[in-house]
Amino acid sequence: MRSAWKRLKKNKGALAGLTVIALAVLASLLAYLIAPDNTPDANRMVLEVGGQHPGFRVHMLAVKKAQPVARVSFFGKLLYGQESDVTWTPVHSWQFRDSTLIVQRYVDESLSREEKYDLREIWYGSRQAGDIPLPELQQKITRERIFPVTYWLGTDKFGRDILSRLLVGTRVSLGVGCVAVIISLTIGVFMGAIAGYFKGTTDDMVMWLVNVVWSMPSLLLVFALTLAMGKGFWQVFIAVGLTLWVGVARIIRGQILALRELEFVEAARALGYGHSRIIVRHILPNILGPVMVVAAGNFATAIVVEAGLSFLGVGVQPPQPSWGLMIKENYNFIITHNPLLALAPGVAIMLLVLAFNLLGNGLRDALDVRSKI
Repeated sequence: MRSAWKRLKKNKGALAGLTVIALAVLASLLAYLIAPDNTPDANRMVLEVGGQHPGFRVHMLAVKKAQPVARVSFFGKLLYGQESDVTWTPVHSWQFRDSTLIVQRYVDESLSREEKYDLREIWYGSRQAGDIPLPELQQKITRERIFPVTYWLGTDKFGRDILSRLLVGTRVSLGVGCVAVIISLTIGVFMGAIAGYFKGTTDDMVMWLVNVVWSMPSLLLVFALTLAMGKGFWQVFIAVGLTLWVGVARIIRGQILALRELEFVEAARALGYGHSRIIVRHILPNILGPVMVVAAGNFATAIVVEAGLSFLGVGVQPPQPSWGLMIKENYNFIITHNPLLALAPGVAIMLLVLAFNLLGNGLRDALDVRSKI
């Protein structure tokens, strides 16, 4: 493994891919801590600022909600986000008049409308008297409840932050890739191993099944599985995994057919070892390289398939952010005034898929025993 790692480090493309993957994993783990919008599913809607360009900046007035919001633990926030206890209202300008805040509510760049808020309602969520003196309450609201917000990648048509949804959506892409690889490797390695090792009738039956599944268009097969299991987060993960095992099975079968006649396998049989021990302990470790390469390829394929399914409406369901779903929601902006809203998730998909492909190519070269250090 040390020699393989040395060869992998010399491959700049593979290292670049590994770096992108590591950053994506880190972003997915810390998504709700680093995203500007840390509400569940990054789903804070401010309809007045929908469809804005990257770098759009506006002041927000945060008004306390009347109903209390339960606070979650640190790990709860890390996994699911924290529901906000305030409602955001975009404003052009504001001024205090005794116990009232008068704002020019943002409608668009050139239009606004006047609204009045009771200071106690802003701070406490109701007009019940509080214990903070009026001058101090005005200062607190100015410091903590009126603040500038910058949407670095713009907003979608519902006024949600694209950057936040992009970060949270990384979890879906990496999750579907991970689950799909586990399912495809589990089924593919098992089917390919028994087909290549036992040959004969077993091989014919497995290859017949492989050819039948392979003859079906992958996207249609995923459609059928998704519709059978229902739309949802985990259903699409399982459906994608169940369509990728055939390629793994063919590769594993070919590798085992080449190894089963070698001397070390014959020696294991002569010592009386069982078939399962020979396959698991002696043959599979020697084909780890091709398995890792096909796993990287399946990871990239799963990301693309999930994005396609979400774009077509049978994958991850709103409001949960998915890169494919984000493209679907914003693709009409491509031909209007703000194409980056759809291009940003598209570029993210391209970079992550390219990273896994580069890593797969690097693993193929690094794990080739004929390569020189």
